[in-house]
Amino acid sequence: MQTETQAAGGPPQFAPGTRLREYETLFLVKPDLAEDLVDKIVERMRGIVHRDGGKVIKVENWGKKKTAYEVKKGFRAIFIRFLYLGGVKAVAEFERNLRMTDDVLKYQSVKVADEVDASARAVEADVKLPGDPEMPERPGREEPVGYGDSFRERDREPLEDDSIPPEVE
Repeated sequence: MQTETQAAGGPPQFAPGTRLREYETLFLVKPDLAEDLVDKIVERMRGIVHRDGGKVIKVENWGKKKTAYEVKKGFRAIFIRFLYLGGVKAVAEFERNLRMTDDVLKYQSVKVADEVDASARAVEADVKLPGDPEMPERPGREEPVGYGDSFRERDREPLEDDSIPPEVE
């Protein structure tokens, strides 16, 4: 039994004893996206959780990080972690919206716990981490002088002005 009351424009207030599942969703956003656009995506996802009768516990922006492997032709992404309470339909709607957002590269949702008391679970402050420092591309190595010549000095063909001494008979 899920009973809740909606505060004016805010998140739903849950009656004591309301039980929901706790989920964690981690999603990757394009690394070149402006900070205000990332915040707009986060707020949209927060609204989806509230609209479907859920409760956002914590949002962590881990910043721009290097991925373990190539994701959509890139090796860097902005990592966002959502921790929230909700039902199965809330997760399905959350993932559907992530799928439709072009700036989201990848996502994964995991059920953390069953039967969590929504009124007892405290909301934590959002966290914004700086991410990894930008590493410049490594410059190419300078080759030492003479390295990579196609032939050695003794194997070269003589030039016309190089005179070959006449052989003594």
